Amino acid sequence: MRVSHETIYQSLFIEGRGALKRELVTCLRTGRALRRPRERSRNEPEGHVRADVVISRRPAEAADRAVPGHWEGDLIIGTGRSGIGTLVERHGRATILVHLPRLEGHGEQPRTKNGPSLAGYGAEAMNTALTASITTLPQQLRKTITWDRGKELSAHAAFTLATGTKVYSADPHSPWQRPTNENNNGLSRQYFPKGTDLSRWSATDLEAIAHTLNNRPRKSLNWKTPAEVLNEQLWPS
Repeated sequence: MRVSHETIYQSLFIEGRGALKRELVTCLRTGRALRRPRERSRNEPEGHVRADVVISRRPAEAADRAVPGHWEGDLIIGTGRSGIGTLVERHGRATILVHLPRLEGHGEQPRTKNGPSLAGYGAEAMNTALTASITTLPQQLRKTITWDRGKELSAHAAFTLATGTKVYSADPHSPWQRPTNENNNGLSRQYFPKGTDLSRWSATDLEAIAHTLNNRPRKSLNWKTPAEVLNEQLWPS
């Protein structure tokens, strides 16, 4: 008789719901008391991810780092439902940190189900902040953005209409499809440690930190800085 790995995992979790539950949970790397099967999470509805915005439809040149203007984006979360948007350009590794201040009324009353998001990274607030950040660049340097499937970018159609920058969604649970952004988030976390309130940093603070990251030499750029590569793109000799 053959037993699938999922059956084994489920039996272990079920057995652990008795007296040994707490002891077993402490031994798990994730620390989760319940198992969430991969197939179940893959099948969750994501209405904002249409067939024309999946990563497989992204232009071939976006996968080639030789062509500038293609970005990867993400949202890093802190305590108290605070967040900062991160953008990094695939060719030159230039970083943009998007300020997402909490909206008026946040924390004044309990959040209602299906009510407006006041945390600063709801779809509307994210669109506004991301549009303001990306449009500081000329059009040739803002061709596409590859994001994960977070609902903060569910209004991507309006963003594309306003900026001319096409948004593509990575496959579920596939951070390796945004490797530049994942690596850059690791660098950013040196300034924004996990478990801190990210709203404490102002827009000016984020600009200063992005400036520091963009003036850090990178081995992948033959020890040039992202700022130097960006200048070469803006003013080619």
